[in-house]
Amino acid sequence: MPKSVLKALKAAVFFCIGFIIFYLVYKRQNKSYQEECLFKNIPLSDCSLVDKVWSDMQNADYYWIGVILVLFMITNLIRALRWKMMFKSMGYSPRNINLFGTIMVNYLANLGIPRSGEIIRAGLVSNYENIPLEKVLGTIFTDRIFDVICLAIVLILTLILGGPEFYNYLNININLSEKLKIFSQYPVIWSLIAVTAAGFLIWIYRFRYRLLKTSIGQRVWYRIKGFIDGVNSVRNVTSVPLFILYTVLIWVLYYYMMYLSFSAFKPTAHLGPIEGLVIFAFGSLGILFPSPGGMGSYHMLVGEGLSMYGISGSDGFSFANIVFFSVSVGINVLFGILFLVLLPIINNSKESISKSKNV
Repeated sequence: MPKSVLKALKAAVFFCIGFIIFYLVYKRQNKSYQEECLFKNIPLSDCSLVDKVWSDMQNADYYWIGVILVLFMITNLIRALRWKMMFKSMGYSPRNINLFGTIMVNYLANLGIPRSGEIIRAGLVSNYENIPLEKVLGTIFTDRIFDVICLAIVLILTLILGGPEFYNYLNININLSEKLKIFSQYPVIWSLIAVTAAGFLIWIYRFRYRLLKTSIGQRVWYRIKGFIDGVNSVRNVTSVPLFILYTVLIWVLYYYMMYLSFSAFKPTAHLGPIEGLVIFAFGSLGILFPSPGGMGSYHMLVGEGLSMYGISGSDGFSFANIVFFSVSVGINVLFGILFLVLLPIINNSKESISKSKNV
């Protein structure tokens, strides 16, 4: 099967997953909205959730949407500067425009096939900056590790500051205690998995010299070594405090994007910073789901989080759509396509200048 067809099929599958979740969330909220209309003696003919969402999106305060989009672009610029620090520690100095542009293309690609953007981003930087692909992948892996650490910190802060009501909500709705029991159940299966994994690693270690003498082993080790160099690049950055500052700034701005977005929608305008933290945590978990940009899962979790603070399901659905389509879809599609077109032009110009100097 041609690769282009396979990629199209993968994109279609993930889009269908996201659309199905989105539709199920819509169907549930539409039912609740119609029940609310009946309670208020409003004719069902005047109760269309689609019309409500469209009206809410039109009437949103786009001043705050504009502020959120600016903050989002600043986070991407900071991410590019932090990424460059890792490259510099390995002796490379890629151009900021290439790092920033490929990050935007990364987001665009993820709207098609989740997590494919990281591979595309690595390939583009490797091609434009003549940096070994495995080293670029190593830096991206490190980049994601810090994101996971920051997300874990956000979740911990949410559990602490959100209070027992928030934890009870998670326990009741997600059945957290039952899901954690899986690690204490089926001890024989977990033991077999652990023993098998340990045995495989021991076998590789014991025959490592023999494996490295093979052509496949050498190629694999070369890739692994380059990947490790990329991961270790963070240890040799010129300024660890600056690297940490960049990391903290990215996630603080992510938080403010959510908190300030409350002001863009009248039913959520009264919510405060703690509520912003809780909804930020819910939304971050929603984006992790393997659907295009977190479609469906983001709407579901953000709506669930807002319901804790008395926001109706229909209003929560509208709020999620305002944020989702302005940032995850609107700005990412616009700038993703823009840099997808501009980057080849910019780098072709760079090659032409370089060749003219050599002549």
